Amino acid sequence: MWSIKQHDLAIKERLSKMKLLDSLIAKQEPLADYEEALKKKLIIEMDAFGGE
Repeated sequence: MWSIKQHDLAIKERLSKMKLLDSLIAKQEPLADYEEALKKKLIIEMDAFGGE
């Protein structure tokens, strides 16, 4: 049961990060430095998961 909850939390966290990345990519105006850094970090994290 605990492993199911952990897996569920991991999926929710990944989905949250994907939504954040999507919103950063969709922004029309130039990104602030911290937004650009966050976008790069999220892309690296998503790539590390290999699209799971």
